[in-house]
Amino acid sequence: MGMDMEEEQESGAPQDSEWPELEKAERLARGAALKWASGIFYSPKQLTRLDRYRSREAQRMCSIESRIKSTVQSYLESVQTGLEQLGLALKEVQEAREALAEAQGALRSQAEAAHNLQPLRELADQHGQLQAVTLLLPQLLAVPEAVARTQALIKGNRFLEAYEVLRELEQLRDEVLEPMGGPELALFEGLAPLGEELGLAVGKVVGSARQLARDDPALLVAAVRVAEFEEERDAQLQSPSPGRPRAWRQRCLGALQRALEEAYFEAPAPTPSGLAGHLAALREALPAELALAEALVAPCCPGEYGIVKLWAHTLHLGLCQHLQRLLDSEDLGTQDIFTLLHWALHIYPGPDMMGHPDLSPEADISELEPLLSPEAVDLLEKTYTEKLKLSIAEWLQKALDGEVAEWLREQKPDIDPEGFYHSSLPSVVLQILDENIRVTAVISTSLQDRIYSMALKELGTFLRSLIKALERFSQEHLRDASRPHHYVPYLLACLNHYAALSSSVSLLQPIGVSTATGVSATIDTALGDFKRKICKLILDALLEELQPMFVALPSRQWLSSQVMLDSVCEQVANFCSGFSRVRSPMAQMLLAESERAVVLEYLRGLMQGKLVCRNSTERMQASERMLQDSAQLRELFLSLELEESAQTGAVLGALQELFRLQDPALLSLEVSSFLHKFPDVRY
Repeated sequence: MGMDMEEEQESGAPQDSEWPELEKAERLARGAALKWASGIFYSPKQLTRLDRYRSREAQRMCSIESRIKSTVQSYLESVQTGLEQLGLALKEVQEAREALAEAQGALRSQAEAAHNLQPLRELADQHGQLQAVTLLLPQLLAVPEAVARTQALIKGNRFLEAYEVLRELEQLRDEVLEPMGGPELALFEGLAPLGEELGLAVGKVVGSARQLARDDPALLVAAVRVAEFEEERDAQLQSPSPGRPRAWRQRCLGALQRALEEAYFEAPAPTPSGLAGHLAALREALPAELALAEALVAPCCPGEYGIVKLWAHTLHLGLCQHLQRLLDSEDLGTQDIFTLLHWALHIYPGPDMMGHPDLSPEADISELEPLLSPEAVDLLEKTYTEKLKLSIAEWLQKALDGEVAEWLREQKPDIDPEGFYHSSLPSVVLQILDENIRVTAVISTSLQDRIYSMALKELGTFLRSLIKALERFSQEHLRDASRPHHYVPYLLACLNHYAALSSSVSLLQPIGVSTATGVSATIDTALGDFKRKICKLILDALLEELQPMFVALPSRQWLSSQVMLDSVCEQVANFCSGFSRVRSPMAQMLLAESERAVVLEYLRGLMQGKLVCRNSTERMQASERMLQDSAQLRELFLSLELEESAQTGAVLGALQELFRLQDPALLSLEVSSFLHKFPDVRY
């Protein structure tokens, strides 16, 4: 049994190398058999049954071998059948290859035959084309006549008939080209120019829609219908073709726009003097034009045209360009700029024009850019301000020249009903400034703010010029005291000018416009300088008259008599009598300044040391004179209606007490007390 297994292993070795799965199965089978055998024959008693097991296994092996043989036989028969079928298939493939080779050879021979027949085929195609053309020959012969007829119809403005003939000609051309498949016949070369001629005629007629809507709306409708027919044909195109799309609708819309622009904006720009009339004409014409478009033109056109909207937008954009050309080509004056700004910012969008309640909602222009861009408005406002500044400066200078000329008259200033000196200068100045400030309120707050600031600056410049004029006026008076004849009265009149100007400057400020701090401070400074200059000149005139009298003060004559101060008081009273022509509070201010000037001049004379008191008696005499003079001056100015609290004569009373001192040791203390009480008194 061991030999048998070894032989089987030796005989199965080559198979194992070829069939590793078989080797594995055999090992498993042997292992199972050994396990079974070891279990069966583990007991010696069972060895007696070995022959029976051997016989049974031999039978089973015979059965298995027979079944294996049967299975192998079946497999071998199937393989044989497969081999026979493969042989038959190979034979059929060979037959198919032979058949294909024969067909290929036949095909080569047929291709040569087809190539030889190509001229015949071309002749057949030409025959078919000629046959198709022959059928259309009557129509083709009529083409030149149809073209001429179409041209005549176009010239006669019979557009629908012309369009119908043109479409028939184009259809005939397509019917001829389709079978022929070649280039267009020379017979149809005139169709493209004919179509263009019709398109131009239609565009021209539509461009005259404004007139035709009144005179011949049927012609306008016919032209629009032709354009719409072509628009539909363009929309039906699957792919672009020569001469299409014709876009006649766009041509008509463009013609409408050009006609509007030519009617209103192609004319030469108006001269500056004619700008106001030109804008007034547009104010009347544009709403009427929109009304015409809505009432007459729109019903003649399809809704897709949006006639009213087209009219409004075209007019608006054309007007924008028109105004820009006007700004670029003309040097506009202040009035022209004002008129243009007011028209563009308020009249045009207002209820009289584009905001009219009767206009169609389609005429809304709120979505469009404004007539004047913010940059253009800003530039115009700056230009207006600069030019108006020059004009105001010129007007104010003329007013000043007229005022200065009045100063040289040989009669006193005019007197108003209230008895005060008066001239037209303040009212003229304020009227010039106020009118130009107020009128800009109809334009914009920004322009009014600009003009207000400019007006205040010009007022400051005017005040400085007025001060210089007063200086020249004073210098002329110093050269010749007899001229001008009424020097002081005109100075007093100027003080009334100051009162009028200072009280009215605040009235120039428009509501809602703030005053720049710097400009306000400049005006206040200029007004203050003006007032101080007038007061100084008046006081200089007063002191000039008093100077001869104060030369002899103090003196021995002054100690013994009050005649000298009587002359001073008389002269002061005479000089100050003219202050009644000055409005309060300027009159009170002048009286106070005059009293102060007289007192200071009196003190200046005392401080010069021209009189030396030789003893206590003379000091007491000087003290009494000063006390009497102080009382006399006080009474004088009280009579002139200057309150005692506003007077400075108390310094004379304090000074005379120094003269009364008997103890020289107290002099230093009293002088210190005097200077502390009157710190502005200096030797």
